[in-house]
Amino acid sequence: MKAFGTYLQNDPVHPLRYGEVELINPPRQRLRGEPLKEGILAQPVIVGFCGTDHELMEMGRRGELTPKFPAGQNRLINGHEGVVWVPDQNRFAIVLIRGGDSVDPTRFTEDETYFEYGCDQADGLFCDGIYVHPDMLLPIPDGYVRNGKLALSFAKKMVFPDPFACMLFQLERMEDLGSAHWFRQTARRRHCDPETARKIAADEIFERTVIFGLGTTGMFVGDVIRRAHPGAKILFVGRSEADSPKVRFALEQAGADYVQNGYDNPADCAGAICEALGGKATCFIGVSGTAVEHEIALKYGALGCNGIYNSFSLGPRIAFDSMPFGFHNQLIFGSINFRQDHMEKAIAMLAESRYDEIVGLIGKDEFIADPMGAYENRIYCKGAPMKTAVIWNRDLVDTAE
Repeated sequence: MKAFGTYLQNDPVHPLRYGEVELINPPRQRLRGEPLKEGILAQPVIVGFCGTDHELMEMGRRGELTPKFPAGQNRLINGHEGVVWVPDQNRFAIVLIRGGDSVDPTRFTEDETYFEYGCDQADGLFCDGIYVHPDMLLPIPDGYVRNGKLALSFAKKMVFPDPFACMLFQLERMEDLGSAHWFRQTARRRHCDPETARKIAADEIFERTVIFGLGTTGMFVGDVIRRAHPGAKILFVGRSEADSPKVRFALEQAGADYVQNGYDNPADCAGAICEALGGKATCFIGVSGTAVEHEIALKYGALGCNGIYNSFSLGPRIAFDSMPFGFHNQLIFGSINFRQDHMEKAIAMLAESRYDEIVGLIGKDEFIADPMGAYENRIYCKGAPMKTAVIWNRDLVDTAE
């Protein structure tokens, strides 16, 4: 079947193009032990732009995309965030992005394989059609379809289940690792048994939390921490003005405080963080994509003894002096994943949220006329919305609400 969409390729000048492509439908596996199944045809309705899309475009410019292409193909249809319409089932759905021959595709091991729609070895959503494993089409909650059309406010929220689910996974990891890291000290201090201490420690680890970087992932992780740990002190650190709409929205959602990082010296930023927290951080989450985040936490001491450092940034190298690091008993970890249950929980939580307020739309005609120009001049540029999406099929969205 042929369809029109954007696709990535290895090309130094045109790594992203819009045009006609031949859709493929190889049998795929959701989980190890389950049968291989051919995909069912779905029609994208609204699709969000992710930083991964931009990075894949840059990889194509550098000729590095070959491992990402579906087997036997020299291109990848990108896009992994949004809502689709499934004609054969007469329903809307959210695509569960990752599957494969693995026990858990989010934690695959060396003898296992995985794929990700729109990212790695499987075509994505920026197209008129996509073949999706039938068990990876997740239902949407009731009440958001009117006269066969998807409510626009809900549609905007549904470009976020992928990153929001990832933040629910981050919360789970921080609770698991943080409680294991702290519980013996907590048991001695609280004079309680280890099981009780683990529950207490999972809460204590967020006592003074720094989220360094204020994009959507930073905003989401602050939100999920606040919901799970109402007593947490949360501090966002970013470059935006404190009275900017983005910062105000994030602080409202997470019940957080804010430090604007306009400091030339990272040590001064670390000092401002500790002052705002009333002490050193117990948990430091780096989501800025810059190397300075680990320097502020580890070299300049914003992260306290026994603290945990969650590296969620892609790109920066982390370095530390092993002598103080060892004696400070700090924990560094990184993981960028989620499971289906996280995705399903994210869909339900987002449906009741205000996150449609931070989504801007770009017209489909404008986007497909010059996809690379749209990325560079509208979607990933100064003054762009926190999130940009495109309505791919206007006939299926109620834009008059």
